Amino acid sequence: MTANYPFPVNNEYTAIAIACMNKAMIADMVLPITPVSKKFTWIKHTKEEAFSPPDDRVGRKSAPNQVSFTGSEETDSTEDYALDDPIPQDDIEANNVPGYDVIGKSTEFLMNLLMLKREKRVADLVFDANTYAASNKDQLSGSSQFSDATSKPVDKLLEYLDTPLMRPNLAIFGNTAWRKTRQNPNVIESIKGTGAGAEAAGTVSRQQMAEVLEIDDVVVGQGWINIAGKGQPPNFVRVWGNHIALIYRDVLAGPQRGTTFGFTGQWGGRIAGSQPDGDIGMRGGVKNRVGWSHKEIISAADLGFFVEDAVAA
Repeated sequence: MTANYPFPVNNEYTAIAIACMNKAMIADMVLPITPVSKKFTWIKHTKEEAFSPPDDRVGRKSAPNQVSFTGSEETDSTEDYALDDPIPQDDIEANNVPGYDVIGKSTEFLMNLLMLKREKRVADLVFDANTYAASNKDQLSGSSQFSDATSKPVDKLLEYLDTPLMRPNLAIFGNTAWRKTRQNPNVIESIKGTGAGAEAAGTVSRQQMAEVLEIDDVVVGQGWINIAGKGQPPNFVRVWGNHIALIYRDVLAGPQRGTTFGFTGQWGGRIAGSQPDGDIGMRGGVKNRVGWSHKEIISAADLGFFVEDAVAA
């Protein structure tokens, strides 16, 4: 317990929260986490400056030309996200068996829910057509969609990759978009050269797709989320829709350095802790809390290209 933050943080359960991983979630790969203060600034450079070099010739006794960067300094603050799980004392005593930690299991459950909410926030940013300039997006329909056997996804993706001023190095597919694209006969023929043409069958791997597109990686959003209201029958949908985003990602970039499509500012780390609560049930119990402080930033939307409705639903 600290003077500033009276809710007790438990190192053991914080370690459990830190260790939690969900392989179906890709938010950390798409908008990598970088440490920031609670309130932080980040530099938004103009693309004109980056691609308009001045005269760099220098006379024998003259000084080099001077340049000044007028990128705007944006101010942001991280937002706190946390969940509580009230655990009745009855549950703690009923599960008091060797190898089973009720509060530890609660911590894992809460952290996975927080990760799912973050996944949704990132997907809503990256798969939002409004994030991108008109010249950096395309909406497909009918035979142009990659689910159509006559479409040529590799040709189109190579064209899209050449559109941003910095060529993207990461392709982000929604699960359905990836499944149908990797089964497209023209994709299989382009990558495997089977000679079967439009009759080519099978699939290609993410690594094969990355190699033919000459990018670092292909990631696929596979997570599910229940969008039904409380008390309603569950309605599970994919977190990432039937779209594709191509972005330039620099995992070393941050608020004040480097150039990247986006990043996530994180203040501190994951926290977890519990404290007694006499208002839980007849015998009281424990309130377990897990949280973190984040802000997802799209810092250079010009470094991305969005393919909306890449495949038919």
